[in-house]
Amino acid sequence: MSTQSTHVMKPGWFTVHVMNRAVAWITRRGISVWGSRVLAVRGRKSGEWRRTPVNVLTVDGAQYLVAPRGHVQWTHNMRAAGGGELRLGKRVRTFTAEEIADDDKPVLLRAYLKRWKAEVGVFFDGVGPGSTDEELRAVAHKHPVFRITTT
Repeated sequence: MSTQSTHVMKPGWFTVHVMNRAVAWITRRGISVWGSRVLAVRGRKSGEWRRTPVNVLTVDGAQYLVAPRGHVQWTHNMRAAGGGELRLGKRVRTFTAEEIADDDKPVLLRAYLKRWKAEVGVFFDGVGPGSTDEELRAVAHKHPVFRITTT
């Protein structure tokens, strides 16, 4: 595996057992926390649905999922499945996903960090919304980005 596909910043106990569960619980009840949704994607080995809270980024009318913690399980599953579902309460949107090339990520990473830097900035090696395209491009390989299209 290359460095880019092995970069992962695993969440701590508090994030997994308190924050993610709280956000997922609220989102399952139909309340979005700053654009949150529950992502459901089929496991690449098991075929079972896997769920995790995510933030949906909208730029110029298109929607994206950004993996601030790197090449985590949902990103590997997304590549294998080619899409999934976004859930907010009882609403379920099925989508296809296309991974974005590293050179095309700076504008998307900047927008993501502008909105959620307080929550995820620590995962971006000091890069923020005010960083240059070159600085954002230097960390782009660590953060998968998928354009999602509702089907």
